[in-house]
Amino acid sequence: MPDPAAAPLALAGVNHHTADIATIEAFRFPDEAAFLREARERFRGVLLLQTCNRVEVLVEGDARSLEGFLQEQGRRDFMVIEGEAVPRHLLELAAGIDSLVVGEDQILGQLKAALAATEEAGTVSTVIKICINKAVHVGVRVRRQTQINRGAVSVGSAAVTLAEKLLGTLRDRHILVIGSGEMGLLVTQALSAKGLTAIYVANRTYERAVVLAEKIGGRAVNFRDLYRYIALSDVVISCTAAPHPVIRTEEIRGVMEKRLWPLDPSPRHLVLIDIAQPRDIEDEVRSIKGVHLFTIDDLRSVSDAAMDSRRGEADRARGIIDEEFDHFIRLLRRTAADETLALLYTWAESIRARERDRALARLGEEDSRTAEIIDDLTRALTKKLLSDVTASIRASAECGDTAKAEGLMRAITRGELCFHNDE
Repeated sequence: MPDPAAAPLALAGVNHHTADIATIEAFRFPDEAAFLREARERFRGVLLLQTCNRVEVLVEGDARSLEGFLQEQGRRDFMVIEGEAVPRHLLELAAGIDSLVVGEDQILGQLKAALAATEEAGTVSTVIKICINKAVHVGVRVRRQTQINRGAVSVGSAAVTLAEKLLGTLRDRHILVIGSGEMGLLVTQALSAKGLTAIYVANRTYERAVVLAEKIGGRAVNFRDLYRYIALSDVVISCTAAPHPVIRTEEIRGVMEKRLWPLDPSPRHLVLIDIAQPRDIEDEVRSIKGVHLFTIDDLRSVSDAAMDSRRGEADRARGIIDEEFDHFIRLLRRTAADETLALLYTWAESIRARERDRALARLGEEDSRTAEIIDDLTRALTKKLLSDVTASIRASAECGDTAKAEGLMRAITRGELCFHNDE
């Protein structure tokens, strides 16, 4: 249920709990900046979080409005939560217990990046900023005070674990990593300790491939030579940010012909692991003999094993979340109260300025020194008179006592209105 004492919050979208990778892909917003610009017209604050296994929209607003907006965007079959369920979800997300791979650290950077994009688009609000910063703070605390990320794997290193499981060992294998972004870095770091014969790194920007390859002792590959190196590899892990597939079915057919030696009855097997969002590899490659395609959906078994081994740490993380949740709600209530108090101070300032001007008018000719003294006096009186009620309204709001906070506001402002009526 919504918390009437806090700013309205709603969150909607799809994630690995509710949808498969194809559904998440279809839900994705390719032009994030355009989406945020349009949403800005409807909500006080908006944040879009898009990762490999989730697309979620956080707004300062109500759930019904968010649901209607997403339906206008052509989105269907998504979950919607509001009120106190939203900050709890954000805490669980940042702590890593809601991730596909439990305890992964990548989500913290993704939340920060989403907030930065929101700020750049001009759709951030004080409440949205508080939500993300608080969630990240708690996520860091969970990792510092528990071992939830000990041996934990990101989606990228989970792909390496899957490859090792499929082949038995990665020692003396040739592996190609396509993409040199954050995910590519995680993949190559996980691979670097596996005793590989060769790690190839391909990226559309060759210079970026060189930088990443140098970090892990691999070899950079020109993108125009991509299929040549696919033919040389045992495993290909693709994780680019391209909006369309970069590995196509017909080209892979040609690759497999090169992997068929004269006396072999069939081509050497090729393992393709696609962890990009949207997908990097056309699904039709599954029909090619000797090709084995795996996607994020196939990493669920890795996640399940991780969850079993970290269940105790996840329980400790939930204890921290329960503790921090109360602080989070109080913070949101205090923020909502501050916005109410801003209205109160605006109201009081208008009265102060009016009465100051009346007093100066009664004095007749005024000098700047007199005007300054009267202005300072009225400001000090206003601040002093409102200090106790400010503390009371803020304390009432933090405790969820909306009625008391609103009663104090009415008692003050309506008294002024009655005064005018008597005149």
